[in-house]
Amino acid sequence: MTVQTEVGMHVRNLQLRVADRVLVDGLDWRIGEGECWCVIGRNGAGKSTLLRTLAGLRPAEDGTVAMHGKSIADWPLQDLARERAFLPQGRNDAFGYRAIEMVLTARHPYHDAAYWESDDDHAAAQEALRTMDVIELAERDIRTLSGGERQRVAMAAVLAQDTPLMLLDEPTSALDLAHQVGMMKLLAELCRARGRSVVMVSHDLNLAHGVATHALLLMGDGRWHAGPVDEVMQAPLLSACLGHPIEIVRHGQRAIYLAAEEER
Repeated sequence: MTVQTEVGMHVRNLQLRVADRVLVDGLDWRIGEGECWCVIGRNGAGKSTLLRTLAGLRPAEDGTVAMHGKSIADWPLQDLARERAFLPQGRNDAFGYRAIEMVLTARHPYHDAAYWESDDDHAAAQEALRTMDVIELAERDIRTLSGGERQRVAMAAVLAQDTPLMLLDEPTSALDLAHQVGMMKLLAELCRARGRSVVMVSHDLNLAHGVATHALLLMGDGRWHAGPVDEVMQAPLLSACLGHPIEIVRHGQRAIYLAAEEER
């Protein structure tokens, strides 16, 4: 008899707490190949806490997070770094590394016994910088870059890490409109054509809906809703989740999300 190996990330009965407050309770959730999940919730609902838990950077208060059927706590760090990449929210660059050096750090999981980066590592880093439209900044001190430029370099590092799962905390933060749209098109292409999986936090409902296949709403009190994007990103659920009435306007094939005026 052939034993089927569970593929992808699977969350079972997950509970997340901060102090005495329950942020997420009983979360059962599977992230499949080629899926793009958008995590939505108001400030303090637990979105960043969830991503850090999925990345293995903090333990869950209860429940399990497994990659390919094995708890992420049991994965060797180098092996786990080949399976998932994490883009945190905000950075503090204390040292004057060049942009290319920052991206090259993402290649360390593939070095094994090697100390120096290989030609393949340099090629992957340069291609990632080119994809994020910052190849001309490769030799720049990252402390001299604008917030948007620094964000694109950080995303280039995620691409260079070349993992099947990407955990992205507000990937369009500080980006101008053209680069926001470009970022979302890139994520859609990675999921659709290359079978990558993405979990991203976003406060922009319109950008999120344009690329996401699925949505996870964190209600902030332990409750959650997860499923295909058109089932979950409905006005009543979003209004309750975000604490403000949301209207949806249909324009051709597009759904446009608007913050409605509250009744006085």
